[in-house]
Amino acid sequence: MPLCTHRRSTIRGRALLALLAACLAPACARSTPHSGTAEPPSPAPAVAARDSVRPAPPASVDSTAAAPRAPVADTLPRRAAPEPARAEARPTPARRVARDTARRQVRDTTRRQAVGRGLIGPRAGDRHAAFRDAGGDLDSLWPVKGPAPLPGSILPRKRIVAFYGNPLSRRMGILGEFDPDVMLRKLDEEVAAWNRLDPSTPVQPALHLIVLVANASPGPSGKYRTRHDSAMIEKVYGWARSRNALLFVDLQVGQSTLQAELPWIEKFLIRPDVHLGIDPEFSMKNGGIPGQRVGTYDAADINYATRFLAGLVDKYRLPPKILVVHRYTPGGVTNYRRITLDPRVQIVVEMDGFGAPWVKRDTFWRDIKREPVQFVGWKQFTKLKNDRPPTPREDILRLWPVPLYIQYQ
Repeated sequence: MPLCTHRRSTIRGRALLALLAACLAPACARSTPHSGTAEPPSPAPAVAARDSVRPAPPASVDSTAAAPRAPVADTLPRRAAPEPARAEARPTPARRVARDTARRQVRDTTRRQAVGRGLIGPRAGDRHAAFRDAGGDLDSLWPVKGPAPLPGSILPRKRIVAFYGNPLSRRMGILGEFDPDVMLRKLDEEVAAWNRLDPSTPVQPALHLIVLVANASPGPSGKYRTRHDSAMIEKVYGWARSRNALLFVDLQVGQSTLQAELPWIEKFLIRPDVHLGIDPEFSMKNGGIPGQRVGTYDAADINYATRFLAGLVDKYRLPPKILVVHRYTPGGVTNYRRITLDPRVQIVVEMDGFGAPWVKRDTFWRDIKREPVQFVGWKQFTKLKNDRPPTPREDILRLWPVPLYIQYQ
């Protein structure tokens, strides 16, 4: 064969092979299955740049001001995200309407089954399932069957109205937002308002002081928390005594534990008028940085705090203690059925969320009414950026169970 003919046939063969490979490549790409262990695609440069820059940690005492508290209006359990639809299986408009209608019917049926005859959501109005006698099936769970109150118990004979915060920060709550004289005068006014509204349940004033503050940085201990000194605690205790008020010492343990933090405040808890608050939001037992992830407590943690307080009651012959547990997410308290009640410790689970009144009622119904422990509380924010508008006192008294601990932040 002539050399030129051989070269032309070779070139033509290579061209045919290249053309065949180009045609087969897209088909192979479409037919290749996605492996669950494949590396995800690299993020776009803009996203990578945004994610790689971490904000500077806030000041130590004010670190909790930026903690996310997104209220959860949807009370239904989360569903797994659907797998991406394939292009060839994309539904027609008629099928999409039928599919969406079916999903809506399932969702509404599930919600009715969960709530019973009561309602939730922005249109529930006076028939909201969080209210007393609104037709909800959960009313019968309350009051909780538990130990009878011992002599000296505050609940349920009285309602506690507490101002929350830290005097070293004006952003963490009303306790530190104003000068002491102004703050205490506002507390007097709030106590008088509740006494006028419900004289059958006298008000016991209180100050709720954050003595262990969660931080966005690890600090010298590496535990993402700051202990405040005794001098500051004694100062606030003096403010409380000037109003015959209780003092709650509140723990945000960060990556520490109740076992490590309770002993150093024992010297305050042995006083008859000092009680305890614990905050699951800043209990990072599964790791993470406070304020960037919502923490949790298990029934075992709450039972440990109860045993600790009960031991103090016995050892120092004290009246029963009160344990306040903040909560605003379903995962904030786990295994609630395993929480052990003790007559020496009265447990209050407080609805700690914020938002419009119907959002807070939804949260109350979901996290408090639906999972009964013993007594209940209600968090009232004083800033419109949190509670817009504030829930009226009259509506709080319509809740069932009726909150016996009202905290202002």
